[in-house]
Amino acid sequence: MSLLLSNSDVERALRPEDAIAATETIYRELAEGKAVNRPRSQTYMPVESKQHPGFHYRFKSQEGSGVSSGVWALRITSDMAGFSYTAGVKRRRLLPVASGNRFCGMVILFDIEKIEPVALMPDGVIQKLRVAALSAVGAKHLAPTKPKVLGMFGSGWQADAHIDFLCHQFPFDLVKVYSPNQEHCRDFCRKKSAQLGRAVEAVDAPAKAVIGCDFVQAATAAWHAVFDGHLVEPGMYVCSIGGSDSSNKRREIDDETIRRADLYVVHSKEVARLDQSPDVWEVAQKGIKPWDSIAEVQDLVAGKIPGRTDSQQITVFNNNTGAGTQFAALGAAVLHRARSMGLGREIPTEWFLEDVSP
Repeated sequence: MSLLLSNSDVERALRPEDAIAATETIYRELAEGKAVNRPRSQTYMPVESKQHPGFHYRFKSQEGSGVSSGVWALRITSDMAGFSYTAGVKRRRLLPVASGNRFCGMVILFDIEKIEPVALMPDGVIQKLRVAALSAVGAKHLAPTKPKVLGMFGSGWQADAHIDFLCHQFPFDLVKVYSPNQEHCRDFCRKKSAQLGRAVEAVDAPAKAVIGCDFVQAATAAWHAVFDGHLVEPGMYVCSIGGSDSSNKRREIDDETIRRADLYVVHSKEVARLDQSPDVWEVAQKGIKPWDSIAEVQDLVAGKIPGRTDSQQITVFNNNTGAGTQFAALGAAVLHRARSMGLGREIPTEWFLEDVSP
């Protein structure tokens, strides 16, 4: 039988510690040649939607596996993608135009020995958590040993997961949050402060989420850099999740932040090259950082390159894209714990099998 899971099931089954450990394991395997990842593909219809001017249909897919996970993960998403403005700030936006004002995306897990599907789940919650898990892995190797103040950009979907995962991993004395939607930001901070049992404060200017912080995390849907890199000081760690694609040149960190970095690590140089991303590919083309000096996170995890070696280093991790390996790592963790918790619904595996050779 295959297991059909909901977003609620995924959220109940996946603990931060399990997600972070599974992610670190599969990236170590990737560096050792024991895992494989197909770069993310995003394809847009060349004309705007008739019903949603300014937006385009987009189909996105990614896949991968690692030996330890025991599964091959395929993530597929059918989107209506474009952008909007929040308090004058341009940001990526996806429209919930499927039946019932919903989104459409799923993850399918295949057993790599038996070849058959073992689980199906929506891609929403696992998508959010896989980004936060990799950000936490990067921070483990690049952040100061005992960071005291976290500056967070964003108060939405991704920021929510990131503050949970990072506060699980580090005993911050204070979290400062900036978002252009100040009312939403204050509500977010009140909620997270109560949930986490620590000080989470809203600030009213981007600079206030950088100055006085030793750890800066951007977790937004912003189109342009969210703070001025001239504010970055020795000893700081900066992380971004603002990946672009070939049609949408989004970024969260500016050239100056990258120029100041003593160590610049990214998720995938291959995807950055294919997408000609402004915060990886273009900074190399402009001579801000030599292409060969930009490291990848799997080599960091596997110890092929050193992480932070000096308390005064400026270290930057650009979590610049998604990967099928992440869905394999977290999907396997979800499947294991969901079964032990009795979550989900079993459906006949034979529905997906055939007696004709494909």
